[in-house]
Amino acid sequence: MWQVLGQARAIRFLENSIARGEPAHAYLLTGPPHVGKMTLARNFAQVLNCSSPQAPCGQCPSCTRIASSKYSDVQVIIRLKDEKTGRFKREISIDQMRDVQKAAQFPPYEGKFKVFIIDGAEWLSSEAANCFLKTLEEPPARVIFLLLTAKESGVLPTVVSRCQRLELHPMPSNQVEETLITQGVDKSQAQLLAHLSQGCLGWALQAKIEPQLLQQRQEKTDLFRQLAKSGYEVRFGVAAELAVQFEREPEQVNTVLETWGMWWRDLLLIKERCHKWVVNVDQMAELEQSEANVFSVTQIKGAIKNIQLTIRYLRQNANPRLALEVLMLSIPLPLPA
Repeated sequence: MWQVLGQARAIRFLENSIARGEPAHAYLLTGPPHVGKMTLARNFAQVLNCSSPQAPCGQCPSCTRIASSKYSDVQVIIRLKDEKTGRFKREISIDQMRDVQKAAQFPPYEGKFKVFIIDGAEWLSSEAANCFLKTLEEPPARVIFLLLTAKESGVLPTVVSRCQRLELHPMPSNQVEETLITQGVDKSQAQLLAHLSQGCLGWALQAKIEPQLLQQRQEKTDLFRQLAKSGYEVRFGVAAELAVQFEREPEQVNTVLETWGMWWRDLLLIKERCHKWVVNVDQMAELEQSEANVFSVTQIKGAIKNIQLTIRYLRQNANPRLALEVLMLSIPLPLPA
C-alpha cells in the first residue's frame, strides 16, 4: 500500500508506467519541502522490487528492508557532512556522482531494479550535474534514478529534460487537519499545524512530535516584529548575525526569511478581508488589532517583494551581508498614529 498521502495523480502515473512495463530511467519529483517526495520515492522503489502482486505490500523482505534503508539496491544520495563542523556541505560533489556512476554499471544484487534517490537535486555541483548527465544519456538497464527537489530552477536544465517530471502539490488544509486528528492530535492543535504546514503533511507530522519547531517559528516571528519597530543600528546587527549564520546554515536563514514573508502575507490577507487563508491562525487577534492597522497595503506588498528578492539573491551567491543589509533598509516603518 502506498504510504504517501494526497498525491493520487503522481501515484497513478507511476502505477501506469509499471503496468505498461515502461518505467522511465529517471524521474524528477518536484514540490515544496515535506510534501512527500521522499516517501513517494521509497514507495516507488518498493513497488519496483516488491515480491507481491499487490505492490507495495509493505510486508515482504524487499519492502521492509527498503523502508529501513537496509536494501543494497536502493541508495539515497544527500549532501555529506563536513567532518570538522558536522554541518552539511553546500553541494553534492562530483566524487559522490562518480560513485553513483560506478555502482550503476553493476546489475541489481538482490532485487529487480537498482534505484538511486538523489535527495536535493538542486544541490548538485555543476561538475556533479554534468557528470550525472552522462549517465542519464546512456542509462544502464534495470537502473532508475529519482531526483527530488524543492527548487527545480536550481537543477541543470539538461538534467531536467532527461527526466519524467512529477509535481507534488500540497494537500488542502482540511485534509491535513483530518489526518492529524486520526493520529490523536486534538482539533485546535491539528487546525494550527494544518495551517502552518501550508499543506505539507510531512512538516505537520514532524511538528507534532517536535514541539520545538513551533517555538522556533515563534522566535523568528518575534524577531521580525522587533525589527519592524527598531532603528537601523539594531537592524544592521541582526543582518550581520544572519550573514554569519548563512555561511554555516543557509537553509536556516532562508527559513527565517520565509517566516517573515508569511507574516507579511498574513497582514495583506487581513487587510483584504481574506481571513480564512491566514497561516498564523493562533495570532489572528494580534494581527488584526495591531500590525494590520499600522502598515499600508503598499508597504506590505513591498516588504513581501523585497524578501522574495533577497532569498533569490542569496541563492544566486550574492554577498550575504550586503543582501541582508539592503533588506533591513527596506523594512517599512509603521504609519504614524
